[in-house]
Amino acid sequence: MTAPLGDSELLAGFRAATLPEGAFRHREHVRVAWLMLRELPPDRALEAFSTGLRRYAAACGKAGLYHETITWAFLLLIRERMARGAPDTTFAEFAAANPELLAWKPSILESYYRPETLASDLARRVFLLPDRLELRPSE
Repeated sequence: MTAPLGDSELLAGFRAATLPEGAFRHREHVRVAWLMLRELPPDRALEAFSTGLRRYAAACGKAGLYHETITWAFLLLIRERMARGAPDTTFAEFAAANPELLAWKPSILESYYRPETLASDLARRVFLLPDRLELRPSE
């Protein structure tokens, strides 16, 4: 079993699209998005993360796996949760406070999107606004 990658190694491998597929699962997607949001303004982080995911998927021979709605929705949820937490939170602390963001199946996005929406070609190509919001009391 290999040791987990450090933040700089993970980011460098992601940006260069050199991470082995087994080293870049959902948790690492969330961690890279979190790291990018710590170093870049949200709009630049969104662009860098989306571009990086497309490059990584292409490097793995799976360019068709990129899904814009899932990518943007997760990054925006991560951004919101970061804003609600302490600014000096570590990723381990962030992950412990937000376990639903680290679950792939079931996914937190099931609370925001109908299954057929996420399965659509349109959702893969462009970000779609949520179409299934569970009403929550305002905080």
